[in-house]
Amino acid sequence: MHLCRHLYPSMPHSRPTPGSSHTARAALLFIFAGLLFLSGCKTSSKVSVPQLLTPVVEADTPRLLEEINRLAAVRSLRGKVDIQFLDTSFAKCGVAEKYKTADGTVTLQRPGHILLVIQVPFIGTDVAQMTSDGEHFRVAVLQGEERYKRFVKGTNNAVYPKLEADGAEPDCGDDDNGKKSMNVRAVSALSSLRPQHVTDALMVLPVAAPDSNLIYAQTESFEEEADTRPKAKKGARVVRAYYMLVELRPEASGRARVLRRFWFDRVGELRLARLQTYDDAGRLATDVIYREPKAFGEGSRYNLPSRVELTRPQDRYSLRITYQTPEAVKIDQPYPADVFDLKNSWNLPEVNLDERTRK
Repeated sequence: MHLCRHLYPSMPHSRPTPGSSHTARAALLFIFAGLLFLSGCKTSSKVSVPQLLTPVVEADTPRLLEEINRLAAVRSLRGKVDIQFLDTSFAKCGVAEKYKTADGTVTLQRPGHILLVIQVPFIGTDVAQMTSDGEHFRVAVLQGEERYKRFVKGTNNAVYPKLEADGAEPDCGDDDNGKKSMNVRAVSALSSLRPQHVTDALMVLPVAAPDSNLIYAQTESFEEEADTRPKAKKGARVVRAYYMLVELRPEASGRARVLRRFWFDRVGELRLARLQTYDDAGRLATDVIYREPKAFGEGSRYNLPSRVELTRPQDRYSLRITYQTPEAVKIDQPYPADVFDLKNSWNLPEVNLDERTRK
């Protein structure tokens, strides 16, 4: 402000004289110009704005479809993984039950086949085994209290009520009853884990053939998110560019239903970063995030995400799967059908969800 005063000193006070209208008008213009300059002499401060990450890759819809089908070209996978289960049943209470990381061996083969063995780290004792042949699934729970050990059978595309505490809301109290309620809900969420959910997350389904009636629509998005680069400052934010590809199925009366939504990271290279699927009511059924792409298999034939985070909002759980040694993963080897047909060799109590639903 002092600088502005030096540039525009105060004008001397004088009484206007006859015939000095031009002088007065010039003086007023001089004052207005000074006021305009003064308005620009305010103190300014720098504001931190999230940086747009570059370079940003350009791609059209055929290129996005090609990237999906590249991932879908993998016929089979077998490797060691780390598995961590996060139960979000208690989100109402502001609590998430995070279970310790377990060892696992996953075998996947198209179309829709999976064998997943979960073990206690270092000891090697099986916690659970589960399979799916693409149509039906079987889950053997081998650890925990006796009443929770069971052999569960069901159909992949069926919707079942939870095995425990159906429809109950979590008790957010700190007393013994609240803790018991949370324990029951934890078992309920664990019982919702289905092997086919893991299959669809780890082995992306290809896009529809050109002669199908499905429609693909491309958009772009710029999302502000945490800066996860190695040397990023704590709490730093960035803006990341994405392409979104929406898969729609036409319905009657000019409407369409969203089946899947693909998110492609565009920074530096084109990469599938997220996959969301929706049920018949349009609710989010599965949300999968793909991280840390690495070379897989002997000869580094495929570049695939080594860390996958699967969330089932309706079932209230998340699953984080990390390949221990991607380069040791066996790729495109055929497996016989009986590998994916789990038998109840432990004589566990059996729960047939299809029969239970009919009754």
